[in-house]
Parts: sequence; structure tokens; C-alpha cells
Amino acid sequence: MTRFFNNVKTALLMGGMMGLFLLVGSMYGQQGMTIALVMGGVMNLVAWFFSDKIALASMGAQEVGPDTPGVGGELYRMVDELRTRAGLPMPKVCICPHDAPNAFATGRSPSKAAVAVTEGAMRLLTLNELRGVIGHELAHVKNRDTLTSCIAATLAGVLAYLAQMSMWFGGGGRDREGSNPLVALLTVIIAAVGAAVIKAMISRSREYVADHDGAMIAGSPDGLISALQKLEVVAGRVPLHNPNPAQNNMFIIEPLTGGSLMNLFASHPPTEKRVMALSALRNEMQAAGRFAA
Repeated sequence: MTRFFNNVKTALLMGGMMGLFLLVGSMYGQQGMTIALVMGGVMNLVAWFFSDKIALASMGAQEVGPDTPGVGGELYRMVDELRTRAGLPMPKVCICPHDAPNAFATGRSPSKAAVAVTEGAMRLLTLNELRGVIGHELAHVKNRDTLTSCIAATLAGVLAYLAQMSMWFGGGGRDREGSNPLVALLTVIIAAVGAAVIKAMISRSREYVADHDGAMIAGSPDGLISALQKLEVVAGRVPLHNPNPAQNNMFIIEPLTGGSLMNLFASHPPTEKRVMALSALRNEMQAAGRFAA
């Protein structure tokens, strides 16, 4: 059922973005409609086939394997163990050269998935906490959240780019300040539409589901509870140097990226509420004797 709803959301998202392109193109007549149709089609194809590669490239992700020395190999083997528990094919495993502690999963299907962890998270988290984080990301893969998330991030990035470009090209406006009020209005509209799309398509409830399912994959919610608390504190102080803040919805904790239009795209529930839900799950698991040995 989760897979069905995510597929429906993906289709609606891509169709909605095409409609937005055509709406803007219709303002410029038949030629504008033709250009918009081509641009919208290309954008949807890029989002479908390359959004995961765009996400990994934007983070400078470096793939690791079982023979990678040090923490890279340890991370690979941990992912391999947990994906076996989850009944998933082996995803790509990557480390991103960022001090900000965070992690994300991407890919249009479980067979095309990748799990990435920043160097900051590798240094900050204990092995048990890292297991909880990996379990959470594998739950996103299993629930097929990653396709919708990647496509939404790619298309939201386009909207943000258009909004910011309209501000630049609106500099030669008509009033005394040299700004064009129509361009300013267009900027706000584009950003607001993008924010509405992201928040509608990337439901906050998916994080609660991934937390729950990730705890089951890891065998206990304890590691994820501790990891979320650590990540919340440190990620709020150390900014993530991500060139596309529209991808923020993919991360386990909403990263600090600095002020911009993209702050409209906040998509995570409060960490304290996630911890409360996991604590309740821990009590249920203890009562049922379901903690992993």
C-alpha cells in the first residue's frame, strides 16, 4: 500500500510540475507553450533517471566497498548486515566529505538505491547510533520514499533556481529603486508554489514511519533515539554546505543551510516528537520482549 501511494504521489508531482511549466509557457503564446512542453518533459526525464546521481554528486559522495580500509569498509559491512535483515538488495554505500553530521538515502527503487553518510556523522556517532541511522535510511528505501523525495528535491531545486534568477533579471525594473514589483511577486509565487508542492508530497509522517521501521531493522530504537538527539544538537550548529537546499527533505535531520528562499521547504517533524514516538516503541518492544540480542 505504501508503494502504491508513493507511486501515485510521484505521478502527481511530475504531472503538477509539467502543468506549472505549461501555465507559465501559456503566457507567451504558442511558442512559449512549445518551449515549456519541451523543458517540462526534459526536466521530468532528468528527475526520473538522474535525480539520485544529482543528489550524490551535489554532496561529493564517494562510494565505498567491503575492501575499503578503515571506516568505509566498516560502514559497508554494517549496511550489508542491516539490508539483509530488511530483505533488501545491497545498495551503494557512500561517504560524503562534510563536517555536518547527517545521512540520507536516494534512488528510484531498492535495486537502484544508495545510502550516504557524512564524515561528520561517522565521527560523531557510536556504532549503535550509526546502526539506528542506517536502519532509518534503509526503511526509506524499503518504503520507496526515496523516489518521490529525489524527484521532489530536483524539481524544487528548479523552482528555487527560477525564483532566484527572476530576482537577478528583475534588477532593471521600473521604479526608483531599480526593482520590478512584478518580478518580485513572481519570485514569491514560484517559491510559495514550490514550498507547497514539497510539503504536500513529502509528508512528515514518512519520517515517523521510517523511524519505526528503522528501529525494527536495527533491532532496537535506542541507537536511533541517541543518534537523533546528537544530530539535532550538532547539525543545528554546523551548516551543511549543500548547493541544493531543496534536497534537505532527504536527510535524517533537517540540516542547517543558512537563510534563503529554500528555508520554505522545511519538511521534517520536530525531533523531540520523533524521540517521543521511538521511546513509546521501545516500551512496547520491551513489553513484548522484542529487543535484538
